[in-house]
Amino acid sequence: MIQRSALYALLAGAAFAFGLPAQAVEFTVGYQTVPTPSQVPQADGAYEKATNAKINWRKFDGGAEVINAVASGDVQIAYLGSSPLAAAASRKLPIETFLIAAELGTSEELVVRNGSGIVKPQDLVGKKIAVPFVSTGHYSLLAALKHWKIDPKKVEIVNLSPPNIIAAWARGDIDGTYVWDPALGKAKESGKVLITSGELSKLGAPTFDAWLVRKDFAEKNPAVVAAFAKVTLDSFAAYNKDPKAWAANRTNIDKIVKITGAKAEEIPGVLAGSGYLSPDDQARTLGEPTAKALANTSAFLKEQGRIDAPLPSYAPYTNAKYVKAANSL
Repeated sequence: MIQRSALYALLAGAAFAFGLPAQAVEFTVGYQTVPTPSQVPQADGAYEKATNAKINWRKFDGGAEVINAVASGDVQIAYLGSSPLAAAASRKLPIETFLIAAELGTSEELVVRNGSGIVKPQDLVGKKIAVPFVSTGHYSLLAALKHWKIDPKKVEIVNLSPPNIIAAWARGDIDGTYVWDPALGKAKESGKVLITSGELSKLGAPTFDAWLVRKDFAEKNPAVVAAFAKVTLDSFAAYNKDPKAWAANRTNIDKIVKITGAKAEEIPGVLAGSGYLSPDDQARTLGEPTAKALANTSAFLKEQGRIDAPLPSYAPYTNAKYVKAANSL
């Protein structure tokens, strides 16, 4: 069996053959705290080896912050949810989605506080629910209220970042939250789940997380983007081969805890509740399906007054060529 270090060396060699620059480039990657298999190679330094690059990893608490950093040019590659991605594309930012990071299931949930008096959806009326605005959690919360035929104006929806949600929950300032780990895990300690993103997906409001890249960076460094995609896809393949065995490996879980701050005991369930697409499924999805999903999400965001207007087409904001190139590495 080839050792991990040898695999990294082979991957790096293949990336050089694909056209990586002889001298290391430097770029910044924006990541978030949703647990994912790709955080294992992130912790191992595999992305740096494969891309022959100096990577500055920058943590963000929500998609709105990611959008601003990408728009300013401070971040070249970023992880964010489908709702902020749709908002960014609607602003015509110079970006393209090059990989689906996860199809969301139980990694984001609406949790209500024990003792809040919320037993059923209609009990949300008049309650204070926290969510990071223009996030997948925000989109899902509004979609859930629409499904339950609850006027969002009758719910006190407040804009808080995940760290501030944790603090507000601890103080008893909020009755519920739609969020992801580690804030999700903290809320579930003294709350109950009212609905999950996976359940909403079945009701016609799917959400996903994605990796995007600034077009100017991708045009200058296509091999770097392909190598980045390769490492991510390999982490998905390792997990999908035997999810239970992968999650039973404490080393994997410890690395995700280090990156995200999520509770170790909850990570296996979060991973199992999301979907990680194969290269072939990525290639099929990173086209019309993704463009359509962004269009549908943008229409909803317009309806909620979160964007000015949807674009005629979101096809320019999704690109499968880097995933396809990764298959040759």
